[in-house]
Amino acid sequence: MKNNIPSGKILTPIFISLVEDNQYVRTGWEAVLSNTADFVVKGVFSSCEEAFASSDIGESDLVLMDIGLPGMSGIDGVKYIREHHPSVAVVMCTVHEDDQNIFDAVCAGAIGYLQKKIQPDELLKALRDASAGGSPMTPNIARKIIASFQSQPAKLSNKGETLTSREREVLEQMAFGKSYATIAESLFLSVDGIRYHIRHIYDKLQVHTRGEAIAKGLKARLIHPQR
Repeated sequence: MKNNIPSGKILTPIFISLVEDNQYVRTGWEAVLSNTADFVVKGVFSSCEEAFASSDIGESDLVLMDIGLPGMSGIDGVKYIREHHPSVAVVMCTVHEDDQNIFDAVCAGAIGYLQKKIQPDELLKALRDASAGGSPMTPNIARKIIASFQSQPAKLSNKGETLTSREREVLEQMAFGKSYATIAESLFLSVDGIRYHIRHIYDKLQVHTRGEAIAKGLKARLIHPQR
């Protein structure tokens, strides 16, 4: 029986592909997502090489990917997707909790970082959040990311140092993984207004993804999340 979304809500399918070499984990992810009404599993793969030989990745909204894959690593896989399918969002789900893996995955372009021990209902919530523009992360991972970025100061161009106070507010909300709609509500702006600020943030920081913007903002102490 399908795990349906609340009655009366318009269903917009989220197309997702899975890249995981562990058969049991892969089968578990596929079972949970296939039995949830608002997800459509496009492809299930055991390696990046297998995934990238298929057209399913480019036809997906999201990719849920492991880091420790045979052959091409998940981190290199994120880079490949960012280059060849920039509209596809990647969420990492892994057993790795070390700072370097986290840092590398987010800087490579992953928009979320989850642990494999995450519960099915939390996984679904995180993937829906990612589809809505958020950056889902389990709390301890979020703390590690902030600590990792804050411990690595970086210089920015003068352009990057001229973020307005409003742009810094938006960037700080992005660092907490909030969706555009949630940021708009908290700052009393429209979603289009948030997108306008984010375009300027990306231009000033000379970045192309949310992860890169957060990384530069934290490293240069432009934002100071306290959570």
